[in-house]
Amino acid sequence: MRSDEVLHVLDRLAAERILAWVDGGWGIDALLERQTRDHADLDLVIDAAAVPGLKLALLAEGFDVVRDWLPTAIAFANPDGRAIDLHPVELTPDGGGDQVQLDGVKRFHYAAPPTGQIGGRLVACCSVETQVAAHLGYEPNERDFADMRALADRFGLELPPPYTSPGGPA
Repeated sequence: MRSDEVLHVLDRLAAERILAWVDGGWGIDALLERQTRDHADLDLVIDAAAVPGLKLALLAEGFDVVRDWLPTAIAFANPDGRAIDLHPVELTPDGGGDQVQLDGVKRFHYAAPPTGQIGGRLVACCSVETQVAAHLGYEPNERDFADMRALADRFGLELPPPYTSPGGPA
């Protein structure tokens, strides 16, 4: 997804007063304030209460549901190549939100979003700490290693394993 398409989606959500912040690869690039790579999709942390209405709007716009893991996530793809992955959260008093995990019991906490930049514009995005936490608990790929290295370099982080393991990509 291109940066102008990301900003268009964010503008539409803001016009509908839907609280959302950028996650995933675009979220990392927002923190870095520059685009580091192409992105296949746009990951958004979104108020869970907005998901039913947003789902209807996306379906009406020609998107199809390609993965429904609600209440944890739901992903959409449009034949034109755009893809959006929603991460619903129950908003919390600290300005963040809790995402119900696939087991229906565990929760992942998204901290309150800081501000980053996409296409020269300020956007709400996942915090550095949230990004690092979200990149744990699975086998990372080359893109994950590159994203984590970029965050570590920019913010002076000491990364946790597996991003520090000798077996990981250099």
